[in-house]
Amino acid sequence: MHSRLAKPLLAALLVAPVVAPGPGRPSRAALDNGLARTPPMGWNSWNHFGCNVSEQLIKETTDAIAASGMRDAGYRYVVIDDCWEVARDAAGALVADSTRFPHGIKALADYVHAKGLGFGIYTDAGTYTCQRRPGTYGHEEQDARTFAAWGVDYVKEDWCHAEGLDAPTQYAKFRDALAKAGRPIVFSICEWGSNQPWEWAPQIGNLWRTTGDIQDKWASMISLLDLSSQHASVARPGAWNDPDMLEVGNGGMTDDEYRAHFSLWAIMAAPLMAGNDVRSMSAATRDILTNPELIAVDQDSLGVQGMLVREGPPELQVWAKPLKDGARAVALLNRGDSAAKVTARFDRLGLRTDSATVRDLWARADRGAFRREYAATVPAHGVTMLRVTPIRAK
Repeated sequence: MHSRLAKPLLAALLVAPVVAPGPGRPSRAALDNGLARTPPMGWNSWNHFGCNVSEQLIKETTDAIAASGMRDAGYRYVVIDDCWEVARDAAGALVADSTRFPHGIKALADYVHAKGLGFGIYTDAGTYTCQRRPGTYGHEEQDARTFAAWGVDYVKEDWCHAEGLDAPTQYAKFRDALAKAGRPIVFSICEWGSNQPWEWAPQIGNLWRTTGDIQDKWASMISLLDLSSQHASVARPGAWNDPDMLEVGNGGMTDDEYRAHFSLWAIMAAPLMAGNDVRSMSAATRDILTNPELIAVDQDSLGVQGMLVREGPPELQVWAKPLKDGARAVALLNRGDSAAKVTARFDRLGLRTDSATVRDLWARADRGAFRREYAATVPAHGVTMLRVTPIRAK
């Protein structure tokens, strides 16, 4: 994005006009199921555990989320990804792996609920899941009823083994099935951005993947940032762009890189779905995942996705997100390989005054009042995350 365009684009996000769709263009009205009014927060098994899921793992993870402060920080959903199911019974109902889940899914959901958390599960819009377990194709209403009866609060629906199917049609079928199932269930669409979901998913799901799968690498995380940030204008309360789950704490990046990862997801109003082993996470990982001021940026009720507002040299960037109280969350991002000074000019942030107070959200320290701009030296592959609050003229 050219920086000279950024200010009017950012201002436009503050009051997004409702534009009637043109011929053949789907409505962008957000799904109105009353859920996910802020980006969903929780934990998902896939990034760290893959297919190695079990009742014991989910119980231990649930306990750790409750005990570590993550629940109190806002993490709500405990989501089992692929590999929990093995078959359908004679009546067509999904059957869990009885070896890994000996007490069944409803008992596990009850355990999660008893800890004050929501329970999430995985399925696929195609004939099979990505790991070749039974998919939901042709069983949309049956599976939605099953999930509701089990006490499911969140469903992620993947897009493997869906050759020849139309994504908007298939996901709409499951949306309608969930709406009739008798239980509020957040609907997470996971078709990897393959069918331009930003054009149709806002009226079907509460969140939709804009990208392929994340890897626990700096280059992967940055590439997903660049992809998902292109669709900021369609995000709003109840409907969110999803650049995939968090890798914080999985070991492939430094703590500076993980702080950048978490900051940029917060700036983008992205779902914050942790994907680490929370049972054994380091103090540094816990501090990243539970930083209340970063979470407040992500969860801000205005529901605007932040944008890139300035590039100097290509590796030095300023990202900004308007907040409900008139302040701006600002990420000074250094994508380069050595520490560098990054400057945020207040006029580029959409502020209507040249004076503002600045708070550093990772240092949890007020930096004082400044005129026209604020600069900080940012570590390589790192971020300085700010809250910039305009000082109103008296």
